[in-house]
Amino acid sequence: MDIVTARLHLREFVEADWPAVLAYQSNPDYLRYYPWEKRTPPDAQTFVRRLINWQQEQPRKKYQLAIVLLAEERLIGNCGVRLEQADSQEAELGYEIDPHYWGRGYATEAARAMVNFGFEQCGLHRIWAACLADNAGSKRVLEKLGMHYEGRLRENRLFKGHWWDTLLYSLLEQEWST
Repeated sequence: MDIVTARLHLREFVEADWPAVLAYQSNPDYLRYYPWEKRTPPDAQTFVRRLINWQQEQPRKKYQLAIVLLAEERLIGNCGVRLEQADSQEAELGYEIDPHYWGRGYATEAARAMVNFGFEQCGLHRIWAACLADNAGSKRVLEKLGMHYEGRLRENRLFKGHWWDTLLYSLLEQEWST
């Protein structure tokens, strides 16, 4: 599966992608919003292998694609829609971007392509997303997509000795315009 946008190539993961994943997942700015203290080569290899395994599921339920800069052919993150069940008409949107590329619109561009894929190709009715309330950049991405704020789960995640709030957003098919 391939999706090309103005600046990005969203493609299936391959085993050789793990060093690029390790590079951005090891960045302290990235790690701030995840429960891990650090990432190791086996962690990144397992992560990439899981995404590759999702490609083989029949019927397929999870489409998590590598985000590659067209101009540089550099992997800078991933983005996807994940259905709980194959016949579901609802999916979760998720993405992560190398912190060196934050603030340039790449997450929004990739997420917009995946939301469009979810509605147009998967026939979804609803796409939802969650982000930590402290992650202002991720919140901005969801709002730029036109997602609607649904609520705040107060102190529902505990990691790194801190309770975190989670924000919930969603978008319905009839609200989507490319």
